[in-house]
Amino acid sequence: MPKSEKIEKIITKYLSKSTTKKDLDKLLDALKSESTKELFKSYIKTNYLVDYHMKDFQTEEEKEKLFKLLNSNTKILKKKKQFQFLKYAALFAVLVSLASYYWISKKNFNMADDVIVSQEQSVLPGSSKAILTLEDGSDIVLHKDSVYTNTNSSAVKNKLIYSKKTSEELAQVKYNFLTVPRGGQYYVKLADGTAVWINSDSQLKYPTSFKSGETRKVELVYGEAYFDVSPSTEHNGSRFKVLSKYQEVEVLGTEFNIKAYNDESYVYTTLVEGKVSLTANAKQDILKPNEQVTLNVDTKEYAKNIVDVYDVTSWKNGVFSFKRKPLKEITKVLSRWYNVDFKFTNKEIEDVKFMGVVSKDSPLEDILLSIKNSGFIKSYQIDKTSVTLN
Repeated sequence: MPKSEKIEKIITKYLSKSTTKKDLDKLLDALKSESTKELFKSYIKTNYLVDYHMKDFQTEEEKEKLFKLLNSNTKILKKKKQFQFLKYAALFAVLVSLASYYWISKKNFNMADDVIVSQEQSVLPGSSKAILTLEDGSDIVLHKDSVYTNTNSSAVKNKLIYSKKTSEELAQVKYNFLTVPRGGQYYVKLADGTAVWINSDSQLKYPTSFKSGETRKVELVYGEAYFDVSPSTEHNGSRFKVLSKYQEVEVLGTEFNIKAYNDESYVYTTLVEGKVSLTANAKQDILKPNEQVTLNVDTKEYAKNIVDVYDVTSWKNGVFSFKRKPLKEITKVLSRWYNVDFKFTNKEIEDVKFMGVVSKDSPLEDILLSIKNSGFIKSYQIDKTSVTLN
C-alpha cells in the first residue's frame, strides 16, 4: 500500500474515533520517508492551522504531542480559505474533521458565498435507528437511546442482541424483520452469534433462533449489510446463507458485504475475509478475500474484480470512502444517510469523478461546500429535504 494511502486511512480512523496508539505507530513508520513526512506536515498545517516542527516524529514526547493533536476536538471555522492541491482537477479528499478540509486538485479555489440554504437548521447526519417487526406483526421503534427487552432479544442504545436457544426449545422457526430507514444505521447480533451491520434504507429478515444442524438462513430483502458470520465449527458444521432477490451467498465463517438496493441496477457482493460461494443466474462462483462480484440485475451478467474492501465497508465504521466515484453515485449514498433527495440542473456534472473520505458525523453542508469548491458545481441549494446542484 502506498504510504500516502496509509496516512489517509489512519487519519480516517481518527474521523471515526476508532484509532489507537498502535495505529499511530504505523503512521510514524510511514513517516520515515522524507516525502511522506512533508505530505503529512502539509496535512497538519492545512487541517489544524499549525506548523508542525518535528524532526523525526520518533521520541515519546513527540508521539504523545502528535497523538493529542490528531485526536483533539480542534475546530477550524473559516469562511474563506486557500486549499492546497496536489494531483487531479476532478479529485478531492474531504478529510473532514469538524469542518476542516484537505483538498487534492490542480487548481486553487476560494470559498464563494453563493450558497442558498432555505431552512433555519443544518441538515444533520443520520443516526442509529431501526424498526423491529416481531413475529406477531407488531413494530418496535429502536434508536440510539432505546432500551427494549423481550423473551429472546434485547436492545440497548444502538445494538439489538438475540439470545441463543437450544434445538429442544424450538417448536417452530419464527422470523423478525429489522428495517433501517433513510438516515439510519443499526447493528444486530443474531442468535448464532453472527454480527450484522445494516445500512440506511435496508431490511433484513432472520429467524429469532436457528435449529441445530440445519443451514442458517437470513434474507437481505433490500439494501446493504455487512456480515461477520459465526463459523460453522461452532454450530455442528451448519453453514450460513444470505438470500437476496437475485442471488444466494453461502459461507462457512467469514466477513463480507452485500449491497442490493431496489433503486440500483447492480448487486455488489464483496468478500473481506474467508471464503464464500455465490450463486446467481444458475451460475456458481467462489470468492476470495478482496474480490467483488458485480451482478447486473437487468441483463443477469456479472463480473468479478479485485477491490479495496476498505472503501466498500468503511460505512459501518462511521466513514464514507469514495474512490473515483461519479458525483451521481456519491449523492445516492448521501441521500440515504442524510434523508434528502438530490437534483442536478446540469447533467454533465453527474459523471464527474471524485475521491476522498468523510466522517459520517459531518453536517451535509460541509460536504456540499467541499464539492462546490472543486470548481465543478457553481452552487447548491438546500430546500427542506431536497438539494439542488447547479
